[in-house]
Amino acid sequence: MDILKTFIALLALINPLGVLPMFISLTQDLSEKDKQRTIRAAAMTVATVVAVCTLLGEQIIAFFGISTASLQVAGGLLILLMSLNMLNAQMGGARTSAEEQNEAEHKSTLGVVPLGIPLLTGPGAISTVIVYANKAQKPSEYVILIGCGVVLAVLVWLTLQLAQPINRIMGRSGINIATRIMGLLVAAVAVEFIVEGLKNMLPALAG
Repeated sequence: MDILKTFIALLALINPLGVLPMFISLTQDLSEKDKQRTIRAAAMTVATVVAVCTLLGEQIIAFFGISTASLQVAGGLLILLMSLNMLNAQMGGARTSAEEQNEAEHKSTLGVVPLGIPLLTGPGAISTVIVYANKAQKPSEYVILIGCGVVLAVLVWLTLQLAQPINRIMGRSGINIATRIMGLLVAAVAVEFIVEGLKNMLPALAG
């Protein structure tokens, strides 16, 4: 397993900078205590989702009779759609809907939903973790993948803690530029997943 490649792919998909405008909007009326609780919940959700998908993702898709190759193609197409939205500096409908955003304003659990799921760890991140877990050959590689989730959770926690300073320094334009760069990386991951999935589904393509 290429640790750096895996980490960068997940970082681009989770993209903590991209959720800053939403986070600031949703938490502007919260007390400092509630805001800290929300930040912790979002970070813990990221680590938990990555760990669960690493350990149980393959069993879950097998239960529904879905092959990893099919998940690669479907996940790749979904990630590609997300990357197109990111290149336009948009969150993307695959992550959250207007109704979910509106409902979140009245929820005390917004650190989990919608910040943790689906804004940070959406379908794209989930399918990516499952695909990488399927490629793991040794127990240590599962540990590495879970470790990536923990590091990403720390980055999410740190980014949300510094939301206001980052927003002031980068501004919306700076955050949009960062989101577009992440979108380009996500598009590359999507193409790789689609090609690899098609090769596994149609072995003749590999020849």
